[in-house]
Amino acid sequence: MTDLDTRLTRSLNIRNPIVLAPMGGASGARLASAVSRAGGLGLVGASYGDEQWMRTELAPMRELEQPWGVGLVMFTVARNMALLDLALNYRPDVVALSFGNPADFIPTIHRGGAKAIVQIHELDQARAAVDAGADALIVQGAEAGGHSLRRGLLPLLPAVQDLVGDRVPLIAAGGIADGRGVAAALVLGADGVMLGTRFLASEEALPSEAFKRRLIESATSDTVRTRIFDRVRGIEWPEQYSGRAIANRFSDAWLGRDDALAEAPESVRQDYARAVLADDLEQRVIWAGEVLDLVGDIKPARQIVSDLLEDTTRVLRNGQRLLALDKIA
Repeated sequence: MTDLDTRLTRSLNIRNPIVLAPMGGASGARLASAVSRAGGLGLVGASYGDEQWMRTELAPMRELEQPWGVGLVMFTVARNMALLDLALNYRPDVVALSFGNPADFIPTIHRGGAKAIVQIHELDQARAAVDAGADALIVQGAEAGGHSLRRGLLPLLPAVQDLVGDRVPLIAAGGIADGRGVAAALVLGADGVMLGTRFLASEEALPSEAFKRRLIESATSDTVRTRIFDRVRGIEWPEQYSGRAIANRFSDAWLGRDDALAEAPESVRQDYARAVLADDLEQRVIWAGEVLDLVGDIKPARQIVSDLLEDTTRVLRNGQRLLALDKIA
């Protein structure tokens, strides 16, 4: 396996700049451990802060010799700061923060001996995160699965680099599934990449085999951006954020009817909760990004990391050959 040396790998003491997105309900201990053992950074997706789930999935991470981390959604943890203390009790090397005010969390994270990496979607968020003491930024484009704003990664990443300069490493997220995407992100100024959808189609991801088959059999054109899956779950996401997911019968019925769903009988929410427990893929959400057209198989996470690194090296070497041809001409 070829390793890539960047500011991010040196900062986090990892062998390669591949970061697992902390996907709630998907990035558990098994997947995060596999990515970390492959030389990347595995992040357990604690997301909305189910305490029992956190204890179950974080406990095995204590045995890991390689760096690892945990991801938290700030607007949820802000209502129960004990969740941050719970995460820090397991001694993660990194805490990844998203969707909220990082200044409320970073001092506690640093006192707990961990580094804080903060996901941002706009320049003002990047500025605020760096000023608050973030150790790295996750620059997420709208191509990502799950929640984001509307800016594409291609113009956002260099704009963030221009803003922050060399103050912190940058991790590109959204629209990356193979070595071409990794290489493009590195050329644009990233020091690492974060992948979600590609790792969702891994053997170690928590969802069922049927869930993963639905994922790899879907196309990017099958996705929708919507808030309905948040509404039916009763999760109060900030108004500006919507999420990208694979369309199903639930979205067919409710897409564009957010207000009606908010006023629907309680039985609709109860039916949805039962559908999640039954793994009914025509009702439950499957967050997925625009890379679906590039994800066609289910592999071990270690193989995914290895393929990414080899493919990235090949693409970068091809770029070097183009420069050599230019000199000859």
